[in-house]
Amino acid sequence: MRPHRYNEGVHELDESLDERGYALLPQLLMPEDCHALTARWDEAELFRKRIVMQRHGFGQGEYRYFDYPLPQLVQRLRESLYAELAPLANRWRERLRQPADFPATLAAYLAKCHAGGQTRPTPLMLRYEAGDYNCLHQDLYGALVFPVQLTILLSDPASDFTGGEFLLVEQRPRAQSRGEVVPLAQGDAVAFAVRERPRLGTRGYHRAKLRHGVSRVRSGLRFTLGIIFHDAA
Repeated sequence: MRPHRYNEGVHELDESLDERGYALLPQLLMPEDCHALTARWDEAELFRKRIVMQRHGFGQGEYRYFDYPLPQLVQRLRESLYAELAPLANRWRERLRQPADFPATLAAYLAKCHAGGQTRPTPLMLRYEAGDYNCLHQDLYGALVFPVQLTILLSDPASDFTGGEFLLVEQRPRAQSRGEVVPLAQGDAVAFAVRERPRLGTRGYHRAKLRHGVSRVRSGLRFTLGIIFHDAA
């Protein structure tokens, strides 16, 4: 794992999340970290649940939720990124006139999730072959929702696959939806709003709802890692 540089550009990333609903974290993982994770795809004991997307109308492809204890790399990412995103999450809550009650550490936040009946881990690995895609959606899982999550590209778009672009669509009140295609290289992460973000308008902040997905993979094999901070009911 490459020591990531969120703190070095915290204002720029917060600004991007505020303005666009997403922010890039370049080279969050080294290629060897990416390869180490994808090599564990077939280790059934690592995962608590397997989802074949076409069976549920979610798209086409497969994803698997990790079980506790999480792989060490995934646990470290989840803990460190939560600590850095919690201040922004609280600012967003304040702007939407909600209690700013996200604690400073992941352990404290998960204790709240578990007390509320959300006990199942949500970090996951996703696998797409040629023709696969992921419909626009939101990853909620229960009443408690941390407002930001991350997707990390584990495969190399220069050699492993074509297509499969990360998509983000924002619904704006009384306006047409706005779409973004976020280009990622191997090891890059995109942090984005899970459900909504505060958007500044002429009358103050209002809720802008977002959904995310993946366009059709045209060739090859594409793996990603999803880091979600709230656990599932």
